[in-house]
Amino acid sequence: MNKPKPFTAEIKIIGINPFVFVPEEALNYIFAKAAKNRGQIPVTMKIDGHAFKQTLVKYAGNWRLYLNTPMRKAAGKDLGDTAIFEIEFDAEMRSIMMNPKLEKALAENNKAREIFDSLAPYLQKEIIRYIANLKTEASVEKNVKKAIGFLLGEERFIGRDPL
Repeated sequence: MNKPKPFTAEIKIIGINPFVFVPEEALNYIFAKAAKNRGQIPVTMKIDGHAFKQTLVKYAGNWRLYLNTPMRKAAGKDLGDTAIFEIEFDAEMRSIMMNPKLEKALAENNKAREIFDSLAPYLQKEIIRYIANLKTEASVEKNVKKAIGFLLGEERFIGRDPL
């Protein structure tokens, strides 16, 4: 299957999440390359020539390519703007290592570990990714405590109410 042509799309928003709809031709190409048309599909993409890694997801019946703030800023684009997009399936493994401090905290709290292990994979990954991207040890320590509190139903974390 030939690579789809770049497509032009308007940046829209659903809730707090900016995104673009992906045209059927590009979707069919990605589905063929990924050998699936369900679940999350890792892709590389360009917004007006600026390259990024992202995940193609289906939400509310439509496939969407979400555009975070760093992506939009790098491309000089905002809500309502139109941009040229290129998309390609990304076969490279994407894994995030759990921060050792989070691993230790979960090992020391059986109830939190049990709850963490029962979470949907996307939520486990969200917690791991959030802590992995923190810059300072103080932030890591503070947020590991918050994550444990979140798992135990005691406090908000990553914009979510306690479990």
